[in-house]
Amino acid sequence: MGNRNNVTFFILLGLSQNKNIEVFCFVLFLFCYLAIWVGNVLIMISITCTQLIEQPMYFFLNYLSLSDLCYTSTVTPKLMTDLLAERRVISYHHCMTQLFSTHLFGGVEILLLTGMAYDRYVAICKPLHYMVIMNRQRCHVIILACCAGGFVHSASQFLLTIFLPFCGPNEIDHYFCDVYPLLKLACANTHWIGLLVIANSGLIALVTFVVLMLSYFFILYTIRTYSVESRHKALSTCSSHITVVVLFFAPALFIYIRPNVTFPEDKVFALFYTILAPMFNPLIYTLRNTEMKNAMRKVWCPQRLLSGK
Repeated sequence: MGNRNNVTFFILLGLSQNKNIEVFCFVLFLFCYLAIWVGNVLIMISITCTQLIEQPMYFFLNYLSLSDLCYTSTVTPKLMTDLLAERRVISYHHCMTQLFSTHLFGGVEILLLTGMAYDRYVAICKPLHYMVIMNRQRCHVIILACCAGGFVHSASQFLLTIFLPFCGPNEIDHYFCDVYPLLKLACANTHWIGLLVIANSGLIALVTFVVLMLSYFFILYTIRTYSVESRHKALSTCSSHITVVVLFFAPALFIYIRPNVTFPEDKVFALFYTILAPMFNPLIYTLRNTEMKNAMRKVWCPQRLLSGK
C-alpha cells in the first residue's frame, strides 16, 4: 500500500472560500456544537439520575444522545478549526481515522433509531407483553447489536478505502473525509468500489428507512381504535421519532444511494446529519415529551419542586 500511495496529507476545500462566510459559519457552528453538548448532556444526566433509565424508550434515548455527541465530535471540531485556518490540512492517517469513526457512529445511530422504532412498535402494538419482550437483557442485546453493526459497516467502508492508491491531486472537495470524495481522488478504477459503497451505505440506509416507515405505519394502523387520549400520546411520541428519522435519513439517502459522483450540494446536505440532527434531537425529544420535561425539572430544579411552586 505504501509503494502505491504518494499522498501523505489531504487539503480540505471546506464549505466556502469566502472569508466572511467562513467567519459566519464558525460562529454558527460554534453555537450549534455548544447546543449539541448542552442538550444531549442534559438529557443523559436527566435520564440516568431518574427512574426514566428503567424504561426501554429512555434507555435507548440515553445511548442515542451519547451517539450524537460522539458522531458530531468526529467532524465539527475539525470543521470549526478549518474555518479559521489559512490552510485546511488533514494527514492521511487522520483522514482514514475520521472516515472510520464517522461511519462507526453514524452506523450505530441508524441502528439505534431502528431499535427505538421497534421499542415503540412493541409498546403500542403489544402493550400487554411489552415489559416481557423489552426486558433489560434484550435492551442490552439491542445496544450491543447496534455497536457491532456500526463497527461492521464502518470497517467495510474503511477497507474499501484504505487500499486505494492516491498519487495526486490531494484536494478533497468536502469539509471532512468521506468515501465518495476520496474515491474521486484515487489513481484507480473505482467503479466497482462505488457500487459496493452503494450496497453498503446506500442500500442499508434505504432498507432501514423503509423498515422504520413501515413500523410507524403499523403503529398508526393499530392506534386507530384507541381512545383520543391514547392516540394523542402515541402520535406525540411517534411524531418525534419520525422527525428525527427524516432529518437524519433524507440527506444521507441523497448522498449514498446514487452512483460514485459528488455534487457541491453534498456538503450542505451532510450538515444535516453531522450537525443539525444531533442539535435538534434533544429539542425534539424534550419539548414534545412530558415525562422528559418532568425528569429535567426534577434533576435541575429540585428546590422548586420541593416548595411546590
